[in-house]
Amino acid sequence: MSAAMTTTQPLTGPRTENVLKLRDGRILGYAEYGAADGRPLFMFHGFPGSRLEFAPGHEAALRRGVRLIAPDRPGFGLSTYLPRRRIFDWPGDVAELADALGIERFGVAGLSGGGPYAAVCASRLPERVTVAGIVAGVGPLDRPGATDGMTPLNRLLFGVQRRLPPAGRALIWAMGMVSARLGERSIERLMRALPEADRRVLQRPEVRSAFMSDAREAFRQGARGAAHENGLFVRPWGFRLEEIRVPVLLWQGEQDRNVPTEHGRYQAQAIPGCRATFYPDEGHMFVYDRMDEILGALTG
Repeated sequence: MSAAMTTTQPLTGPRTENVLKLRDGRILGYAEYGAADGRPLFMFHGFPGSRLEFAPGHEAALRRGVRLIAPDRPGFGLSTYLPRRRIFDWPGDVAELADALGIERFGVAGLSGGGPYAAVCASRLPERVTVAGIVAGVGPLDRPGATDGMTPLNRLLFGVQRRLPPAGRALIWAMGMVSARLGERSIERLMRALPEADRRVLQRPEVRSAFMSDAREAFRQGARGAAHENGLFVRPWGFRLEEIRVPVLLWQGEQDRNVPTEHGRYQAQAIPGCRATFYPDEGHMFVYDRMDEILGALTG
Protein backbone atom coordinates (compact mmCIF):
# COMPACT_ATOMS: atom_id res chain seq x y z
CA MET A 1 0.00 0.00 0.00
CA SER A 2 1.55 3.33 -1.02
CA ALA A 3 1.71 6.35 1.29
CA ALA A 4 -1.12 8.01 -0.62
CA MET A 5 -3.49 5.06 -0.40
CA THR A 6 -6.15 4.36 2.15
CA THR A 7 -8.23 1.31 2.92
CA THR A 8 -11.84 2.12 3.69
CA GLN A 9 -15.10 0.41 4.40
CA PRO A 10 -18.07 0.76 2.01
CA LEU A 11 -19.83 4.11 2.19
CA THR A 12 -22.92 2.76 3.94
CA GLY A 13 -23.41 3.67 7.58
CA PRO A 14 -20.53 4.49 9.95
CA ARG A 15 -17.13 3.41 8.63
CA THR A 16 -14.99 2.76 11.68
CA GLU A 17 -12.02 0.63 10.54
CA ASN A 18 -10.37 2.90 7.97
CA VAL A 19 -6.58 3.22 7.88
CA LEU A 20 -4.08 5.41 6.06
CA LYS A 21 -0.41 4.57 5.66
CA LEU A 22 1.43 7.82 6.27
CA ARG A 23 4.57 8.88 4.40
CA ASP A 24 6.79 7.97 7.36
CA GLY A 25 5.37 4.43 7.42
CA ARG A 26 3.02 4.85 10.40
CA ILE A 27 -0.63 3.80 10.29
CA LEU A 28 -3.30 6.39 11.04
CA GLY A 29 -6.70 4.90 11.93
CA TYR A 30 -9.88 6.88 11.42
CA ALA A 31 -13.65 6.55 11.34
CA GLU A 32 -16.18 8.35 9.17
CA TYR A 33 -19.70 9.19 10.25
CA GLY A 34 -22.55 11.02 8.59
CA ALA A 35 -22.81 11.88 4.90
CA ALA A 36 -20.05 10.50 2.65
CA ASP A 37 -20.38 13.54 0.36
CA GLY A 38 -21.02 16.05 3.15
CA ARG A 39 -19.11 19.08 4.37
CA PRO A 40 -15.86 17.78 5.95
CA LEU A 41 -15.23 18.15 9.67
CA PHE A 42 -12.32 16.47 11.42
CA MET A 43 -13.25 15.73 15.03
CA PHE A 44 -10.65 14.77 17.64
CA HIS A 45 -11.38 12.39 20.50
CA GLY A 46 -10.89 13.00 24.21
CA PHE A 47 -8.31 11.59 26.60
CA PRO A 48 -8.02 8.69 26.66
CA GLY A 49 -10.19 7.95 23.66
CA SER A 50 -10.47 6.81 20.08
CA ARG A 51 -12.28 7.30 16.79
CA LEU A 52 -15.26 5.35 18.20
CA GLU A 53 -16.14 8.18 20.57
CA PHE A 54 -18.32 9.90 17.97
CA ALA A 55 -20.47 6.94 16.94
CA PRO A 56 -23.58 8.47 18.62
CA GLY A 57 -23.18 11.52 16.36
CA HIS A 58 -23.69 9.60 13.11
CA GLU A 59 -27.39 10.44 12.71
CA ALA A 60 -26.89 14.12 13.55
CA ALA A 61 -24.07 14.29 10.98
CA LEU A 62 -26.37 12.71 8.39
CA ARG A 63 -29.13 15.25 9.10
CA ARG A 64 -26.69 18.14 8.85
CA GLY A 65 -24.98 16.86 5.71
CA VAL A 66 -21.63 16.58 7.50
CA ARG A 67 -18.81 14.18 6.71
CA LEU A 68 -17.45 13.66 10.21
CA ILE A 69 -13.90 12.25 10.12
CA ALA A 70 -12.53 11.04 13.46
CA PRO A 71 -8.84 9.99 13.51
CA ASP A 72 -7.06 8.10 16.30
CA ARG A 73 -4.07 9.95 17.69
CA PRO A 74 -0.74 8.05 17.76
CA GLY A 75 -0.81 5.14 20.20
CA PHE A 76 -4.62 5.08 20.46
CA GLY A 77 -6.94 2.70 18.63
CA LEU A 78 -5.51 1.78 15.23
CA SER A 79 -2.84 4.51 15.01
CA THR A 80 0.83 3.66 15.38
CA TYR A 81 2.51 4.86 18.56
CA LEU A 82 4.97 7.71 17.95
CA PRO A 83 7.74 8.22 20.53
CA ARG A 84 8.60 11.82 21.38
CA ARG A 85 5.54 13.20 19.59
CA ARG A 86 4.33 16.67 20.58
CA ILE A 87 0.95 18.34 20.38
CA PHE A 88 2.14 20.59 17.56
CA ASP A 89 3.05 17.54 15.42
CA TRP A 90 -0.65 16.66 15.01
CA PRO A 91 -1.51 19.12 12.20
CA GLY A 92 0.91 17.27 9.92
CA ASP A 93 -1.02 14.01 10.33
CA VAL A 94 -4.35 15.77 9.80
CA ALA A 95 -3.13 17.52 6.65
CA GLU A 96 -1.82 14.23 5.23
CA LEU A 97 -5.14 12.51 5.93
CA ALA A 98 -7.04 15.37 4.32
CA ASP A 99 -4.79 15.14 1.24
CA ALA A 100 -5.40 11.39 0.98
CA LEU A 101 -9.16 11.97 1.14
CA GLY A 102 -9.02 14.73 -1.47
CA ILE A 103 -10.11 17.44 0.99
CA GLU A 104 -8.53 20.89 0.63
CA ARG A 105 -10.47 22.96 3.18
CA PHE A 106 -12.14 21.63 6.32
CA GLY A 107 -13.32 22.35 9.81
CA VAL A 108 -11.81 20.84 12.96
CA ALA A 109 -13.23 20.24 16.42
CA GLY A 110 -11.87 18.69 19.60
CA LEU A 111 -13.76 17.18 22.50
CA SER A 112 -12.25 17.35 26.01
CA GLY A 113 -8.61 16.22 25.61
CA GLY A 114 -9.01 16.74 21.87
CA GLY A 115 -9.46 20.47 22.40
CA PRO A 116 -5.74 21.34 22.25
CA TYR A 117 -5.46 19.40 18.99
CA ALA A 118 -8.23 21.44 17.36
CA ALA A 119 -6.55 24.62 18.60
CA VAL A 120 -3.13 23.63 17.22
CA CYS A 121 -4.65 22.82 13.82
CA ALA A 122 -6.24 26.27 13.78
CA SER A 123 -2.84 27.75 14.68
CA ARG A 124 -0.68 25.75 12.24
CA LEU A 125 -3.05 25.23 9.27
CA PRO A 126 -4.79 28.60 8.85
CA GLU A 127 -4.78 28.25 5.06
CA ARG A 128 -6.80 25.01 5.26
CA VAL A 129 -8.89 25.17 8.45
CA THR A 130 -12.13 27.09 7.96
CA VAL A 131 -13.32 26.96 11.58
CA ALA A 132 -12.28 25.29 14.84
CA GLY A 133 -14.52 24.04 17.62
CA ILE A 134 -13.47 23.43 21.23
CA VAL A 135 -16.06 21.31 23.03
CA ALA A 136 -15.48 21.03 26.79
CA GLY A 137 -11.82 21.28 25.82
CA VAL A 138 -9.02 21.16 28.35
CA GLY A 139 -6.97 24.35 28.54
CA PRO A 140 -3.25 24.72 29.27
CA LEU A 141 -2.37 22.88 32.48
CA ASP A 142 0.96 24.61 33.14
CA ARG A 143 -0.91 27.38 34.99
CA PRO A 144 -1.47 27.83 38.73
CA GLY A 145 -4.85 26.40 39.77
CA ALA A 146 -5.51 24.73 36.41
CA THR A 147 -6.70 21.51 38.10
CA ASP A 148 -8.90 23.23 40.70
CA GLY A 149 -12.44 21.85 40.60
CA MET A 150 -11.54 18.70 38.67
CA THR A 151 -12.57 15.23 39.73
CA PRO A 152 -10.14 13.62 42.19
CA LEU A 153 -9.00 11.21 39.47
CA ASN A 154 -8.11 13.97 37.02
CA ARG A 155 -6.32 15.99 39.68
CA LEU A 156 -4.35 12.89 40.61
CA LEU A 157 -3.46 12.04 36.99
CA PHE A 158 -2.26 15.51 36.08
CA GLY A 159 -0.75 16.37 39.46
CA VAL A 160 1.33 13.20 39.72
CA GLN A 161 2.38 13.47 36.07
CA ARG A 162 3.71 16.98 36.70
CA ARG A 163 5.61 16.12 39.90
CA LEU A 164 6.65 12.50 39.32
CA PRO A 165 6.28 11.42 35.67
CA PRO A 166 7.09 7.70 36.22
CA ALA A 167 4.26 7.45 38.77
CA GLY A 168 1.96 9.27 36.36
CA ARG A 169 2.71 6.70 33.69
CA ALA A 170 2.00 3.90 36.18
CA LEU A 171 -1.42 5.41 36.91
CA ILE A 172 -2.24 5.47 33.20
CA TRP A 173 -1.24 1.82 32.86
CA ALA A 174 -3.60 1.00 35.72
CA MET A 175 -6.37 2.95 33.96
CA GLY A 176 -5.74 0.90 30.85
CA MET A 177 -6.18 -2.36 32.77
CA VAL A 178 -9.47 -1.14 34.22
CA SER A 179 -10.72 0.01 30.81
CA ALA A 180 -9.97 -3.40 29.30
CA ARG A 181 -12.40 -4.93 31.81
CA LEU A 182 -14.95 -2.12 31.73
CA GLY A 183 -18.47 -3.41 32.38
CA GLU A 184 -21.77 -2.18 33.72
CA ARG A 185 -20.63 -2.27 37.36
CA SER A 186 -17.52 -0.26 36.51
CA ILE A 187 -19.67 2.33 34.72
CA GLU A 188 -21.89 2.67 37.77
CA ARG A 189 -18.86 3.32 39.99
CA LEU A 190 -17.47 5.91 37.58
CA MET A 191 -20.81 7.71 37.45
CA ARG A 192 -20.75 8.40 41.18
CA ALA A 193 -18.06 11.05 40.69
CA LEU A 194 -20.01 12.79 37.91
CA PRO A 195 -22.58 15.58 38.17
CA GLU A 196 -26.22 14.68 37.62
CA ALA A 197 -26.16 16.15 34.10
CA ASP A 198 -23.47 13.67 33.03
CA ARG A 199 -25.10 10.72 34.78
CA ARG A 200 -28.27 11.44 32.85
CA VAL A 201 -26.43 11.34 29.51
CA LEU A 202 -24.57 8.12 30.40
CA GLN A 203 -27.84 6.38 31.19
CA ARG A 204 -28.76 6.48 27.50
CA PRO A 205 -28.02 3.01 26.02
CA GLU A 206 -26.37 4.27 22.82
CA VAL A 207 -24.08 6.65 24.74
CA ARG A 208 -23.17 4.06 27.36
CA SER A 209 -22.37 1.50 24.66
CA ALA A 210 -20.18 3.99 22.77
CA PHE A 211 -18.46 5.04 26.01
CA MET A 212 -17.53 1.44 26.84
CA SER A 213 -16.36 0.61 23.31
CA ASP A 214 -14.32 3.80 23.13
CA ALA A 215 -12.65 3.19 26.51
CA ARG A 216 -11.54 -0.28 25.44
CA GLU A 217 -10.39 0.87 22.00
CA ALA A 218 -8.30 3.67 23.51
CA PHE A 219 -6.07 1.01 25.08
CA ARG A 220 -6.14 -1.42 22.16
CA GLN A 221 -2.33 -1.22 21.90
CA GLY A 222 -1.71 -0.90 25.62
CA ALA A 223 -1.28 2.26 27.65
CA ARG A 224 1.88 3.93 26.34
CA GLY A 225 -0.03 6.23 23.96
CA ALA A 226 -2.16 7.55 26.82
CA ALA A 227 0.83 7.71 29.19
CA HIS A 228 2.75 9.79 26.67
CA GLU A 229 -0.19 12.11 26.01
CA ASN A 230 -0.78 12.71 29.72
CA GLY A 231 2.70 14.20 29.84
CA LEU A 232 1.98 16.48 26.88
CA PHE A 233 -0.99 18.10 28.60
CA VAL A 234 0.95 19.26 31.65
CA ARG A 235 3.85 20.78 29.68
CA PRO A 236 3.79 23.90 27.46
CA TRP A 237 1.92 23.02 24.28
CA GLY A 238 4.39 24.62 21.86
CA PHE A 239 2.02 27.26 20.50
CA ARG A 240 0.03 30.17 21.91
CA LEU A 241 -3.75 30.44 21.85
CA GLU A 242 -3.37 34.16 21.26
CA GLU A 243 -1.78 33.44 17.86
CA ILE A 244 -4.89 31.76 16.41
CA ARG A 245 -6.54 33.71 13.57
CA VAL A 246 -9.03 31.08 12.38
CA PRO A 247 -12.63 31.53 13.66
CA VAL A 248 -13.06 29.52 16.89
CA LEU A 249 -16.31 28.42 18.54
CA LEU A 250 -16.24 27.12 22.10
CA TRP A 251 -18.84 25.25 24.15
CA GLN A 252 -18.58 24.57 27.88
CA GLY A 253 -20.84 23.12 30.56
CA GLU A 254 -20.73 24.97 33.87
CA GLN A 255 -21.33 21.77 35.87
CA ASP A 256 -18.30 20.10 34.28
CA ARG A 257 -15.93 18.44 36.77
CA ASN A 258 -13.68 16.78 34.19
CA VAL A 259 -12.77 20.09 32.56
CA PRO A 260 -13.98 22.88 34.87
CA THR A 261 -15.60 26.05 33.54
CA GLU A 262 -12.43 28.06 34.15
CA HIS A 263 -10.75 26.25 31.26
CA GLY A 264 -13.44 27.41 28.87
CA ARG A 265 -13.33 30.99 30.13
CA TYR A 266 -9.54 31.11 29.93
CA GLN A 267 -9.50 29.91 26.33
CA ALA A 268 -12.42 32.12 25.28
CA GLN A 269 -10.50 35.13 26.55
CA ALA A 270 -7.13 34.09 25.10
CA ILE A 271 -8.27 33.20 21.55
CA PRO A 272 -8.92 36.31 19.43
CA GLY A 273 -12.57 36.63 18.44
CA CYS A 274 -13.60 33.34 20.09
CA ARG A 275 -17.38 32.87 20.26
CA ALA A 276 -18.16 30.99 23.45
CA THR A 277 -21.36 29.34 24.67
CA PHE A 278 -21.69 28.32 28.33
CA TYR A 279 -24.46 25.99 29.50
CA PRO A 280 -25.35 26.56 33.19
CA ASP A 281 -27.01 23.16 33.66
CA GLU A 282 -24.67 20.97 31.59
CA GLY A 283 -21.68 18.84 32.60
CA HIS A 284 -18.91 17.33 30.48
CA MET A 285 -20.91 15.07 28.17
CA PHE A 286 -23.38 17.54 26.72
CA VAL A 287 -21.97 16.98 23.23
CA TYR A 288 -24.18 13.89 22.88
CA ASP A 289 -27.31 15.98 23.50
CA ARG A 290 -26.15 18.94 21.44
CA MET A 291 -24.34 17.30 18.52
CA ASP A 292 -26.87 18.61 16.02
CA GLU A 293 -26.46 22.16 17.33
CA ILE A 294 -22.65 21.95 17.39
CA LEU A 295 -22.35 20.44 13.90
CA GLY A 296 -24.72 23.04 12.53
CA ALA A 297 -22.67 25.90 13.98
CA LEU A 298 -19.39 24.48 12.67
CA THR A 299 -20.55 23.68 9.14
CA GLY A 300 -23.49 26.02 8.52
